[in-house]
Amino acid sequence: MLNETIKNELLGWKKWEIIWLVLTSILITGVSIYISDKPLGIITALFGILCVICTGKGKLSAYVFGLLHAITYSIIAFQSKYYGEVMLNLIYYLPMQLYGLYIWTKNMNPNTNEVYKKSLNLKYTIIMLIVVAFLTLVYGMILALLNGNLPFVDALSTVVGIVALYISVKMYAEQWILWIIVNLATVTLWVKAVSDGTGSVAVLLMWAIYLINSFIMYFKWKGETR
Repeated sequence: MLNETIKNELLGWKKWEIIWLVLTSILITGVSIYISDKPLGIITALFGILCVICTGKGKLSAYVFGLLHAITYSIIAFQSKYYGEVMLNLIYYLPMQLYGLYIWTKNMNPNTNEVYKKSLNLKYTIIMLIVVAFLTLVYGMILALLNGNLPFVDALSTVVGIVALYISVKMYAEQWILWIIVNLATVTLWVKAVSDGTGSVAVLLMWAIYLINSFIMYFKWKGETR
């Protein structure tokens, strides 16, 4: 069973996808070592890169890397006082990795060794965006009371991240629109943290790569749902 799963994870990769995975991993490791970043930041960044690219590919291993990333990233976010990010990862992202693994296991396409992909209609996309905007406002006020850094940006990345992961588990291509928003907000958070001397450059670079990856995977998934 395990051998068969590993074999399926390695099948079906296109040349450009392999190059993208290897290139981003080497880039983030090389830059982090060059600037003498902390080992935990480098490990977290690598887990994150592997998670988002395997998610884009529709592979089950995305949730294994996602589980490891949620744990290590929470530690770094706590050190930078991004409490919204900590709560998001420990309370939501971590258990959702197990749920996502369960759901995707039952929805794998035997012809491609990737998960089946779907698309939301316009009505549900609009409802989703309205809900996200309202919850971001409410949660931002809560984080401001906790004296967190950039509370409304932190809230935006948290709320959108919750919805994005849910529809990712449900295999909808529109997840990547939300991941673009999450990644823009979170890059802003870590630019401030790095400039303040409390953040990890490896983690900042990771989120920048996430942003590029979310654009690439949106077009990939939309193309495959047609």
